[in-house]
Amino acid sequence: MGKKVLITGGTGLIGKRLTQLLLERGYEVAYLSRSKKSVPSVTVFQWDIDKNYIEEGALENTHFLVHLAGTGVAEKRWTDEQKKSIISSRVDTIKLVAEKLKEKNIRPAAFISASGSSYYGEDSGETRNTENSQPGNDFLSHVTIVWEKAADAVAELGVRTVKLRTGIVLSDEGGALKQIAAPAKLGLGAPLGSGKQWLSWIHLDDICNMYIQAMENETWHGVYNAITGAVTNEDFTKLICKVLDKPQWAPHVPAFALKLAFGEMANVVLGSSYLINKRIKEETDFKYQYPDLKGSLEEILR
Repeated sequence: MGKKVLITGGTGLIGKRLTQLLLERGYEVAYLSRSKKSVPSVTVFQWDIDKNYIEEGALENTHFLVHLAGTGVAEKRWTDEQKKSIISSRVDTIKLVAEKLKEKNIRPAAFISASGSSYYGEDSGETRNTENSQPGNDFLSHVTIVWEKAADAVAELGVRTVKLRTGIVLSDEGGALKQIAAPAKLGLGAPLGSGKQWLSWIHLDDICNMYIQAMENETWHGVYNAITGAVTNEDFTKLICKVLDKPQWAPHVPAFALKLAFGEMANVVLGSSYLINKRIKEETDFKYQYPDLKGSLEEILR
């Protein structure tokens, strides 16, 4: 077998595709999972955060560690309990891994951690955010700040650490695109709120290949804006309708209706987030497979 990659959150959108690509490249893939499930071609190890437990053999011989675990921010309304879950599922999980790595004196060659474009705030307006831009001061910004800080516990062990601040991941398997495209397929596609809010996007295969390059290339370190480009919600909706050859429903979905339906969680789609992938462009030789939004949508939706 090839080098071992241990993934937390391996059954999520990015994790599943990343696993496929890693197996194709000859890697051995293992998951940390709350349940002892069976996954083809993958060794699944159990962990229990509440019991401070990671199954024996999980961390041993791990060459690369990838942290994708985390409760979806758009899964449910943001009750106090849900907010705790969103944070704990990202922070406490990697704190446990760092603790066990230190205890067992295991040092992977690299640790690649997911992070979010919301580091810069749920709504950063027209600001063009590079990796050096200041963080926001709202809930999702707080989530990403403590998420990245938890990842530093692994970096402090002397492990090369990369954090990928990721925007909207485009895929037909799940995520925001699937939800936005659903009404468009029925001829009911409509911009959300003002439609002027920015969203930063990346194709699923490109973000997965970014993880692989971050693992394999020792020059990668620190924080990267892991996106391809940015588009307004209105233009995004228009392009989806055009690719699907469906009419766009004239009225916008009003912000108050979204807030009424989803509460504080509506900020996920009403907020504006414009990221610039400055470090990817200037410091790496990463080549995008899907550099164009229209081409990305055509590949996915058709």
